[in-house]
Amino acid sequence: MYEHKIYLIIAVIIAFGTVYYLLEERKTSSEINVEEIVPAVINEVEEVTQPTENQIKSAERLIVDVKGQVKMPGVYSASQDERVIDVVQRAGGVTEYADENKVNFAERVQDAMVIYIPAKGEEGIMPEGMTSNPSDTGGTKQGKININKADEMELQNLPGIGPSKAAAIREYRDTNGLFKSIEDLKNISGIGDKTFDKLKDLITVQ
Repeated sequence: MYEHKIYLIIAVIIAFGTVYYLLEERKTSSEINVEEIVPAVINEVEEVTQPTENQIKSAERLIVDVKGQVKMPGVYSASQDERVIDVVQRAGGVTEYADENKVNFAERVQDAMVIYIPAKGEEGIMPEGMTSNPSDTGGTKQGKININKADEMELQNLPGIGPSKAAAIREYRDTNGLFKSIEDLKNISGIGDKTFDKLKDLITVQ
């Protein structure tokens, strides 16, 4: 009976020792796994959240002014990887009067760029800073606006011509017919010799 109790005590001690050993092993294993896994997870998160150079570049927004023969002229935002055609489409596309042959739709947009879509029949070269046919020097061309064909938005590209004077020019055409010479522009109230001197090299009636 006494020996049986001794064996039982020894068995209990061994059992406790085994349990303690297993607990220590599990704890050690858990600590090792945590130390190995946590940095790896952090690295993966950083790799996912760290923006690439292209993403940063794409996120930079440009401001572009679209004028002329488009359905919705105005100022639009764009990204650096967009082309002129992308912004023109955002402006509703070109009108039926647009002369698409004079615009380089494949040109990349730039900040503060003015995209001008001329009307058919406009002669000369576009104002500086406008988009143009790629065969022109520097990718831009300076030109004259046909006051017999230009709409009010196009007329406002001329110095000294605001919305009211642009409307007056259109009303004059509707009432009196087409301008026979650029000097006829002085028949419009508010356009005197000083204003005309600023316009004469920028306009045509042909």
